[in-house]
Amino acid sequence: MPLLPTLSTSFIVISAIFIAIGWVLIANNKPKQHKKVMITAAVFALSFFIIYMSRTIFIGNTSFGGPEDMKIFYTVFLIFHIILATTGAVFGLVTLTLAFKRNISKHRKIGPVTSVIWFFTAITGVAVYLLLYVLYEGEHGQNLFQAIFGA
Repeated sequence: MPLLPTLSTSFIVISAIFIAIGWVLIANNKPKQHKKVMITAAVFALSFFIIYMSRTIFIGNTSFGGPEDMKIFYTVFLIFHIILATTGAVFGLVTLTLAFKRNISKHRKIGPVTSVIWFFTAITGVAVYLLLYVLYEGEHGQNLFQAIFGA
């Protein structure tokens, strides 16, 4: 299994686990512990993003290596995952901002929605990882510099 995709996918899963723990903590009226755990979740999510973007820029994307007749299903699933991940990231930033600005009433409203989106993002992210690196061997495309300056 490739190191960077495995590491970044692990970070997303760890992030989702910390979010679940944070949800339990706030339900049990432990706001200080909730804050620490949710910041930790955000750090893992940011670490995923940094690894993912670095890998995309310097190594290139990985294309689906499975059967041709499954490619359309994978592509639709990937688009769904990308929409979830983008939405989850935006909601995450808004939710964190509301918390840090102490706008707790809005934070309480948007936080559970953000968490659910993030759980689905993590689940679909693991599925994408499995399809690209475990079940089928994907191929690396051009990195950003090759795409800009030619191979």
